[in-house]
Amino acid sequence: MSTIEEGPLHSVMGRIGGFSARRPWLVVAAWLLVAVTVAGLVLTFGRVTDEDAALPGSAAQHGRDLLEAHFTGSQNATGQVLFRSAGPPLDTAAVAAAAQRITEVEHVAAVAKPVLSADGRTGYVDVQFDLGPRAVTPALTGDVMDAAATGGIETLPAGALARPESDTGRSEAIGLVVALVVLVVAFGGLIAASLPLVTAIITLVCGVGAIGLAGHLTGIPSVATTLGTMIGLGVGIDYALFLITRYRALLAAGTARPAAIAGTVASSGSAIVFAGGTVIVALGGLAVAGVPILATLGWTSGLVVLVAVAAATTLLPALLTLLGPRIAAPRVRDRPSLWGRLADRVTRRPWRYALTSTVLLLALAAPATAMTLGQTDAGDDPAGSDTRAGYDAMAAAFGPGMNGPITVVAELTGPAATTADSRLTALTAAVAGTAGVASVQPVRLAGDGLVASVRVLPATAPSDPATLATVDRLDDLHVAGLTVAVTGQTAIRGELADRVGARMPYVIGLVVLLSALLVFAAFRAPVVAAKAALMNLLSVGAAYGVLTAVFQWGWGVTWTGLDGPVPIEAYVPMMLFALLFGLSMDYEVFLLTAVRESWVRTGDNARSVRDGLAGTGVVITSAALIMVCVFAGFVLSSAPVVKMIGLGLAVAIAVDATVIRGLLVPATMALLGRLNWWTPARRPGRGTPRPRTSGSGASTR
Repeated sequence: MSTIEEGPLHSVMGRIGGFSARRPWLVVAAWLLVAVTVAGLVLTFGRVTDEDAALPGSAAQHGRDLLEAHFTGSQNATGQVLFRSAGPPLDTAAVAAAAQRITEVEHVAAVAKPVLSADGRTGYVDVQFDLGPRAVTPALTGDVMDAAATGGIETLPAGALARPESDTGRSEAIGLVVALVVLVVAFGGLIAASLPLVTAIITLVCGVGAIGLAGHLTGIPSVATTLGTMIGLGVGIDYALFLITRYRALLAAGTARPAAIAGTVASSGSAIVFAGGTVIVALGGLAVAGVPILATLGWTSGLVVLVAVAAATTLLPALLTLLGPRIAAPRVRDRPSLWGRLADRVTRRPWRYALTSTVLLLALAAPATAMTLGQTDAGDDPAGSDTRAGYDAMAAAFGPGMNGPITVVAELTGPAATTADSRLTALTAAVAGTAGVASVQPVRLAGDGLVASVRVLPATAPSDPATLATVDRLDDLHVAGLTVAVTGQTAIRGELADRVGARMPYVIGLVVLLSALLVFAAFRAPVVAAKAALMNLLSVGAAYGVLTAVFQWGWGVTWTGLDGPVPIEAYVPMMLFALLFGLSMDYEVFLLTAVRESWVRTGDNARSVRDGLAGTGVVITSAALIMVCVFAGFVLSSAPVVKMIGLGLAVAIAVDATVIRGLLVPATMALLGRLNWWTPARRPGRGTPRPRTSGSGASTR
């Protein structure tokens, strides 16, 4: 059985590197053509997002399906336009005129009669579209709000019109600037430092652009493009950093440039393919959760990682060829590095460092035992944002439940009904008498008389756990001759949280198993594979603990730009688990590749651990610092979910690259000794090192 350094993948990647070195202009032109095409399509058609939640197999989804099947137009988007006066009551004639103008906007099917608050200073109109939620583009929202504009009256969007705006430009700029500074320091030159940024930008244009275009075909939440941007910047820069470091090391060893490029892609490129493949496999594990939004976030993020791997292993070698001698080899320093000295300390006292780092990681993870899953709403957005302004205005004028209406759907089990059917009267009375219900609108009966619906306004906000309790009570209603189901975004998201909690152990088990198998395939060492999985669980646990302490308990939450504690969105922990497990394996593969090369060369376990840590410490630190800054920059986003993902990723990567890779992994490898590389191979001697005459020095990938 072959390993990552000598298997078929090594040979294939070597040929890919050789082709990129022989035909650099062709490779660069192909990438530019793809990037320009994707960018042109995005500029022409735009990016479409869909915040609508769906949960096949749930009771709430069943109720929604009944509405769509029996009520014409119920599958189309509905938004609200709010009118607010800071002084006297609203001019009802002006509001009516605005409503009339809205009806003339293309794709507006109907505008309901204005509804006024008790004090007359706030009102709203329901705007029914003839399009589904995905088709309500920012341009269409702008047209509606322009038509609603009325002098002296403030207008605010709500519902399908309150689309979350992308405000990640500042985060992306911070990530790129920090990355450039770190790369200049690491490479000692601006030209070499700019190459990882070029590949990362190409990755963003192609990968994130493709996600935006996919929104025209299927539901893509806005967080998907944000997450794709985060991942694209992080891995796009990191993979290029690893390759350039290896390339310069080969040049320093006297290897000719064409051979150095082919050798770099063969060795480092193979490791990158394994690392990227681990991320993609981990994200693919989200599909077993049975939650569409997780599956969508999984494949969209995986697409960006795939593009990053392709750009790093084809575009970057071509650019290295074109730049020629301007990518100078690094100057070799004889004095021991900081990481080399740390490696000496850790391997001399492995028990001390293993126990200390384990205690620290468990302390960071401890708050995760109190984590509860919930759902955020626009009321959790930072004050001053458009979505928060509309939410607050609606809640102040009409009650908090106005932002999260619930729909009770009833199937008639007997004959078709008429509007005077006593069963409908009993349904309305039962719903109105349920604890937690603030108001009930008149019952609606489908044209076929087989399904009825009642729109309910709860007394509490959508993200309040009391609202889910109200949903449960409504779901338990028993009315003679009716079968009741409760639906709406609040109800669906509540069931989503329950399903995520129930299936999370299965997803964790699958991702851990698949990732461990990939590491085993790379190194043919089951002990190393099992240990890698355990280490990654510790880094994920630390991220969970920090998330719980900050967002759920409110420790320092105001530093993130939020007013106070917010619920941890149900799908975030599972998404973070898959993503972090994959990204953590990246550094694991990087370090283990260097350790194993030294082990094969020397047969000395302690020395191979020291060589591996000393040879990769600077690169891992640089790569992790870039990724941490990129992820942390997204905490500046206005969306609480983006803040959670950004902070969770930043904490986990920081912990992984310092405590785990710098202390715990080398300490445990020093303790395990030759057992690290034991393999259940049948032929004798397969687990023993074989001296090599070439490739001296710890690998940098």
